[in-house]
Amino acid sequence: MPAKQMLPGRRPSAVKAQGRKRPAVRSKRPAGRGPLARLRRTQRQLQKAWDRPLTAYYLIFGSSLLITVLGLVMVYSASMIKALQLGLGDAYFFKKQFLAALIGGALLLVASRMPVKLHRALSYPVIAGTLFLMVLVQVPGIGVSINGNQNWISLGGPFMLQPSEFGKLALILWGADLLARKGDKGLLSQWKHLLVPLVPVAFLLLGLIMLGGDMGTAMILGAILFGLLWLAGAPTRMFVGVLAFAGAIVALLIKTSPHRMDRLECLGATEPGKNDLCWQAVHGIYALASGGWFGSGLGASVEKWGQLPEAHTDFIFAITGEELGLAGTLSVLALFAALGYAGIRVAGRTEDSFVRFAAGGVTTWITAQAVINIGAVLGLLPIAGVPLPLFSYGGSALLPTMFAVGLLIAFAREEPAARAALAMRQPKTGWWRTGVRWKSMRRRVKKRPSGER
Repeated sequence: MPAKQMLPGRRPSAVKAQGRKRPAVRSKRPAGRGPLARLRRTQRQLQKAWDRPLTAYYLIFGSSLLITVLGLVMVYSASMIKALQLGLGDAYFFKKQFLAALIGGALLLVASRMPVKLHRALSYPVIAGTLFLMVLVQVPGIGVSINGNQNWISLGGPFMLQPSEFGKLALILWGADLLARKGDKGLLSQWKHLLVPLVPVAFLLLGLIMLGGDMGTAMILGAILFGLLWLAGAPTRMFVGVLAFAGAIVALLIKTSPHRMDRLECLGATEPGKNDLCWQAVHGIYALASGGWFGSGLGASVEKWGQLPEAHTDFIFAITGEELGLAGTLSVLALFAALGYAGIRVAGRTEDSFVRFAAGGVTTWITAQAVINIGAVLGLLPIAGVPLPLFSYGGSALLPTMFAVGLLIAFAREEPAARAALAMRQPKTGWWRTGVRWKSMRRRVKKRPSGER
């Protein structure tokens, strides 16, 4: 007889399986619900939103608006003590800056709605008018000298105009139109057409600015010139040659000016030094250092009580660091970085050569000026006396900058994908198209071809 009788209807494998524990079945987490999957999904969503056609448009408009509004707040906070010391109302400088911001906002809207052809048509009148005003600055009795620099024209009362600030915008518009026309004819491969007349006219503007002693504005204008040459595809040897020539001129101007040499010696200074030569640079560092992570509070700055010169103009970033802390300064830097990225994106995605040159020039202007200003406040660069774009006090600097931002907005709207996205947002139906009409004391009705309801 067999050792174990087989039960009917049961296989040997089933018999052997008796008494054994079945392995525990692990529950598998549904795909797409883990933290890594959520992170990847969020990354894809952000990448998709970042690549949308109107991203540059919103970045330019939003970042410039936030910089201007925050600048108005800080101008009021940084200037109230200075205004009271001068026997003026505490909001004196703020009111002037607010008025300039309103006019600049109107210029921004006009520039953002103007077609590209009209911007190109304005290039020659703008540079001709700017050159005329810059010549008037040097005429005795018309030009006004402030802090040793004769770069101003009095408009009556407390209002002053600095034509050199408009020279940046004029060089960008005229230079972009010039390079675009030569590029369309295939002439930019020849160094004569690349440099003439762009470089001579730029040097004329630089000479008029240097006659007034404003080296900071001349540095910004030089950066714009280099930016245009770079975008035009200047050969490396030519670019290096022009840069070396400009550097030699700057070194000569610094060497022959004791005032500029004193500013150069204040790099990295931690003490005011002999005769308080580094007073402004050192107290700018003091203001930033005392701010901590989140600052001492809006309006609670100590350095603006006469310790820090130009607290509401060139060194407003230091007061921002003191009152809003590292969080406030990093926010300002992030806004400028977003504006710079959006400008580069507009210049890189366009097929219009004028738009590429103009957008690149405006981005170079705003970015270089912000770097020079913030670098001087941090003690990394010599004090150049240039304001922080859209942020510092000064209507002459704010008006052309806001017009330039309007240029970027107009160019961002002119991208083919952005134009299509904006067209899709226009109302495709309306009472004038669908025949929807409203009558008093009656519900809304729709007209039908037969006239029936």
